Amino acid sequence: MIAASSLAIAIIGFLVWGHHLFVSGQSTYAGMIFSALSFIVAIPSAIKVFNWTATLYKGSVSLQTPMLYAMGFIGLFTIGGLTGLFLAATGLDVHVHDTYFIVAHFHYIMVGGTIMGYMGGLHFWWPKMTGRMYPEWWARVSAGLVFIGFNLTFFPQFVLGYLGMPRRYHAYPPEFQVLNVMSSAGASILGLGYLLPAIYFIWSMRYGPAAAANPWGAKGLEWQTDSPPPPENFPVQPVVVEEAYDYSPEKGVVVV
Repeated sequence: MIAASSLAIAIIGFLVWGHHLFVSGQSTYAGMIFSALSFIVAIPSAIKVFNWTATLYKGSVSLQTPMLYAMGFIGLFTIGGLTGLFLAATGLDVHVHDTYFIVAHFHYIMVGGTIMGYMGGLHFWWPKMTGRMYPEWWARVSAGLVFIGFNLTFFPQFVLGYLGMPRRYHAYPPEFQVLNVMSSAGASILGLGYLLPAIYFIWSMRYGPAAAANPWGAKGLEWQTDSPPPPENFPVQPVVVEEAYDYSPEKGVVVV
């Protein structure tokens, strides 16, 4: 279903460009078609969210840094996708077109979704890539700062856009001051959250403790060889003797 939904998004995604042109004077019929297609593309996107969430079901979930980023990714991506449905509705899109609502929606998908997923993957694979562990406490602090800073930055922009503040304006009425200050404060927190990994990743390459072959208790074959892997990956061909998801609760493994 994940593969099929990816293919569906790729195909339908080529056909929704007209939802940027609802206020451009395009015909009513074209607007209706692009609106329907924009709603339809949400279906395979929702399939992905349900699949991602279902991978946690009955899993032995450990709230280490990669999982914190993965859960943040699912939440922020979902908000970004749901607000896209607002923009697919032609009547509402006329109201929020070219406002900060658009900025917030775009960033919840492209930053809240993509970057959170990237950071989760980077923290998950870092021990295997480098053979070194990063400081877990600082990594969790970073994940928390990124999540809090991101929402403080962009959620107020949904409200600003709904209230009518256009994007790309450097000046705004006094009643928008508080929300803009909140957004700026959130950007500072978000920047700090992104800076910390750059520091402790570099630090870990020289001073971090050596990573075990399988620090997460994962079941994939890549975790059954050394960290980092030797040139030949496996000195002896591995033999699979158990199910791929046969996790033991007592091992405290992380599912990503």
